[in-house]
Amino acid sequence: MSINQKIKPLTLNINSDGNLELGGCDLVELAQNYNTPLYVLDEQTIRSICCDYKDAFKNYPKVNMMYASKALCTEAVSALLASEGFGFDVVSAGEIYTVFKAGVDMSKVLFNGNNKSPEELTLALQLGVGRISVDNFFELSLLNEIALSHNKIVDILLRITPGIECHTHEYIQTGHLDSKFGFDLTQIDEAVELILEQYKNLRLHGLHAHIGSQIFETAIYADEIEILIKEIARLDEKFELKLDEINVGGGLGVKYTEKDLPPSPYDIAEKLITSLENNIEKYNIDSPTLFIEPGRSIISTAGVTLYTLGSAKQVPHGKKYVAVDGGMADNIRPSMYQAEYSAQIANKPLADCSETVTIAGRFCESGDILIKNIKLPEIEEGDILCVYNTGAYNYSMASNYNRVQKPAMVIVNNSNSDLIIKRESLDDLIANDIIPDRLKRV
Repeated sequence: MSINQKIKPLTLNINSDGNLELGGCDLVELAQNYNTPLYVLDEQTIRSICCDYKDAFKNYPKVNMMYASKALCTEAVSALLASEGFGFDVVSAGEIYTVFKAGVDMSKVLFNGNNKSPEELTLALQLGVGRISVDNFFELSLLNEIALSHNKIVDILLRITPGIECHTHEYIQTGHLDSKFGFDLTQIDEAVELILEQYKNLRLHGLHAHIGSQIFETAIYADEIEILIKEIARLDEKFELKLDEINVGGGLGVKYTEKDLPPSPYDIAEKLITSLENNIEKYNIDSPTLFIEPGRSIISTAGVTLYTLGSAKQVPHGKKYVAVDGGMADNIRPSMYQAEYSAQIANKPLADCSETVTIAGRFCESGDILIKNIKLPEIEEGDILCVYNTGAYNYSMASNYNRVQKPAMVIVNNSNSDLIIKRESLDDLIANDIIPDRLKRV
């Protein structure tokens, strides 16, 4: 069983004190030492899933593993994944700068996104980003103009919408035809003609498609490969254009709750490689380099979030609400996607789960509910709640709603914990505030 098919991180145990521990570190002690809410990452879990991916694709040697940084982008995470040989899919100047400052080989970075600014594209060129995935006609023109002004030839892919729908939440379907992302299949020829005839500072290497997120079906990866290979063969026949790269995105799902049954990296590798081999022969093209962009499946299971339980409210003849010291500002996914999570009380993991409660956040929104109707032991104020599978998109989508500071993040390994994101202070919150002179009190 691969890591993404587990709810809990690889090194989670119950220690001699009867508390949950991760990476050899007592989670209750981490909560005391670093305060809560607290994001915790297990290094061994991250490295293990990286090994799974590399092993799964070992029979197709022309593979570039690109971590989708939007799932969780910090300097420490970037350095860790670079040490595992991964490149990076980035979607903003902030992500570009983060991986650069982490010492990443920028030739192994791909810049993706549907509305890149001139400043972002310029930064990508200046820092030597290896590939830019161009999303639309406006960007083609803009990027060529910037490349020309810098006297550079830019290596690009064309992002296309392959017309495949995965059965996932509406907001995270990015591969169907009515999408804000990419060129429609009917627009590819026009884009290629512009590159070949006008945009001489752009060098096209291949096609990029992304079919969604939290994907549980493997067959759609095979369909995606055929669409991309067929297009490469067609473009070669029409334009005598030898494209040699295809990027299939990421999207492999993870197991948030017991009802989730995601495939493993080995399952999708088998589908992708078999489809590649069959379609390379069918359409008579040379073997392309395959880019794959796992994000959630690399980082999600490795992460837990620790909260301190506070107030409780029993609705007469209804639910019991128990509040934590975080909520939608550090994990927006339940409010945004109706995402579901699993959790335990870190200081009494072996106690009988005797009551059903709803875990409520501290923020001033009635929709700030983290987990509905979860069975837990009898709860006391000060208990530490450990919510599983929070490595992906929780910190990335965190906010300062209600002017609450963003949590700290630590990484654990071999009984050591290291701070990789400092907790924001009250001064951090107001660091960018400015009071105009006319509003200042005399």
